[in-house]
Amino acid sequence: MALGKGLYAKTMTGSLLGLEGESVVVEADLSPGLPSMTIVGLPDASVREARERIRTAVTNGGFSFPMKRITVNLSPADVKKEGTHFDLPIAICVMAASGAVPAETLKNCGFLGELSLEGNLIAIKGALPLAMGLQKQGIRDLVLPQGNAKEVSVLENLRIYPAGNLSEVEAHLAGTWPIERYLERPRKPTTGKRTDVVDFAAVAGQEGVKRALQIAAAAAHNILMVGPPGAGKTMMAKCLPGILPAMSYQESLEITKIYSIIGEVPEGRGLLWERPFRSPHHSVSAAALVGGGGRPKPGEVSLAHHGVLFLDELPEFRRNALEGLRQPMEDRQVSISRVSSALSFPAKFMLVAAMNPCPCGYLGDALRRCSCTDHQIKQYHSKISGPLLDRIDLCVEILPVGFSDLTGGSQVKPGIKNSEALRKEVEAARSIQIERYTKEGISCNAELSYELIKKYCSLDSAGTELLRTAFEKFGLSARGHQKILKVSRTIADLEGSGSIQSVHVAEALRYRNTLLRR
Repeated sequence: MALGKGLYAKTMTGSLLGLEGESVVVEADLSPGLPSMTIVGLPDASVREARERIRTAVTNGGFSFPMKRITVNLSPADVKKEGTHFDLPIAICVMAASGAVPAETLKNCGFLGELSLEGNLIAIKGALPLAMGLQKQGIRDLVLPQGNAKEVSVLENLRIYPAGNLSEVEAHLAGTWPIERYLERPRKPTTGKRTDVVDFAAVAGQEGVKRALQIAAAAAHNILMVGPPGAGKTMMAKCLPGILPAMSYQESLEITKIYSIIGEVPEGRGLLWERPFRSPHHSVSAAALVGGGGRPKPGEVSLAHHGVLFLDELPEFRRNALEGLRQPMEDRQVSISRVSSALSFPAKFMLVAAMNPCPCGYLGDALRRCSCTDHQIKQYHSKISGPLLDRIDLCVEILPVGFSDLTGGSQVKPGIKNSEALRKEVEAARSIQIERYTKEGISCNAELSYELIKKYCSLDSAGTELLRTAFEKFGLSARGHQKILKVSRTIADLEGSGSIQSVHVAEALRYRNTLLRR
């Protein structure tokens, strides 16, 4: 990928388009004229500013910066280039064109990295998808900052050379002091047990709510919890990660790519093996929640990909932000269109929402009197639209726990399960679903389409009659009918039943009936 013509050189780097890395050819030409440096090829401000960083970094690194007219081209020229990772490839290309670095050594080698004024390499955002894009173009050697080495090491058949500064890169290319190849590969944790979350066994009472959350976790169903302040809604939502099934390699890779782009891969980490749990504040904007902006970036729904998006105090969120969830919840991706491009971000998230029954929180409470008027209650509930509620699979009411539960009186009750026991049942149910849908391109019941529901969610006569009665009595929508069938299928999977029985439909209807009363 390199060609030396005395005062000309080229190499490879990458650029991000949504979540995908695209290859970019960096060319440098040195010609007679007043000393200057021009970067062309639709560079944004961060790339244009690279001129000053590169000039100072090269000089402070102990090298002579060419006093010529320098033209740098980033190809393809009709695609906008963003990011500070262009610093290193441009610097190396200019040095190669001036003869400071052998131009032939740039062949089949890619470069990523931001330069400090001292010439040190700084870790960049999006290293993993950028490296994946270069690998698709046949690049086998990649020089990048040391801080990104572990993140990119998940890619096989890519030789990684982590450098600390520009001098190390020059010595490596010149052959005087080769950089040691990074050989460490990330390993999947031996256990899927979470040690950073509260165990469900620590939650006093609320066994019915735990059951609903287990059903939701078993197939990534959306769930709404309704109850007074202090009943335990937030606590149980935060217990949920402890019972989620372990992720596959492909799921981990998808999540790591997303977090790499926003720079949230923890230092020294490779793949992210824990399912994300996102809990944005209710003041979050629609663009931050769903994704977008002037330079489209993934929002919270994409950061919760293959994990949980927890919205506490649901009615307090902005109406336009909540309405923006409708399309991602249905399509499981976010589509963002701009004049110059159309991008898609994955959004296979499990929505967990919590709300009070009324503004004061005590509607229906047996001990405390609700102080809200009918108009206030109606206005409070109207903040959540019917179409959004229709996309929620389960709704469960939470009541305050009794004194005996709080003081440990129920500690020895039989049937109480901890998070580990619940997680094993969830993983068993998810394994059934993965095997069932191997040829369908989905992994859980929540992803079933209308055609697949007809194929995999057939009912016996008793179940059909029960569902027909509920459909006519409650005026279920077509989507509501499908949600009940999906949840019934999940309950059957948790029970290890190959067929959906009327008892499974009855339990699914109970969660839907609670939703219809909102």
